[in-house]
Amino acid sequence: MGLRMHFAIDPTGWCCITWVFFIWIYNSLFIPRLILFPHYDEGHISSALIICYYLASLCCVTSLVRASITDPGRLQQNPNIPHSERDWWQLCNKCNMMRPKRSHHCSRCGHCVRRMDHHCPWINNCVGEDNHWLFLQLCFYTQVLSFYTLVLDFCHYYYFQPLTPVNAELFVFKHELAFLRLSTCMGLLMFGGISALFYTQLMGILTDTTTIEKMSHSCDEISKPRKAWQQTFAEVFGTRWKILWFVPFRKRQPLRVPYHFTNSV
Repeated sequence: MGLRMHFAIDPTGWCCITWVFFIWIYNSLFIPRLILFPHYDEGHISSALIICYYLASLCCVTSLVRASITDPGRLQQNPNIPHSERDWWQLCNKCNMMRPKRSHHCSRCGHCVRRMDHHCPWINNCVGEDNHWLFLQLCFYTQVLSFYTLVLDFCHYYYFQPLTPVNAELFVFKHELAFLRLSTCMGLLMFGGISALFYTQLMGILTDTTTIEKMSHSCDEISKPRKAWQQTFAEVFGTRWKILWFVPFRKRQPLRVPYHFTNSV
């Protein structure tokens, strides 16, 4: 999709992202097999529920993969700095490179990232100017998929009509209760944790403040809105078309905003 790829050599990050992929594969495999397809075959639910579940699952894994491998905004060697913006660049004291204000040096990745929000081990990548929108989509669709899974787990036992007895010797049906209990536990953990993270990310965008800036400024300074929320979201997602903020299959076109119109750290 025309994106520069980036891979961080971090064992901790690889373990975290492997665990995230395991949860996605587990729920995308067993929930349809144990709940959706059996109830659909017996006419208890419509095919729309299956399509919506797989669509949410596809959006979730797409945003996960793209957020993990997309260059977050790594600064190039010897950048061409416009003369009118030279006052808004500064020298990094760790890698001795010129960088625009609001950039930050990531000790895990070993380079400076434009408008870096934080380094996330769960995607094994920094969250910066070029992949922040994908990270937000990942948080959103993880919440959607986790909540959808919890609702299906609940409805399977307390709302849907009982299923006709099936071959109990099959492994998935023999241990159905254990599979669904594990799915519920993972759904609760993912939904609760991601909801808190998503809230902090939204508040950061609304106040036009990164996580690093929140940690280095006082609460009074970061609580004041600096731009209209439509403008800050448009800058993060690279478009003013709000419907495209939910589409992870597109190429982001950055809105060119001079650095002296942004906030400095």
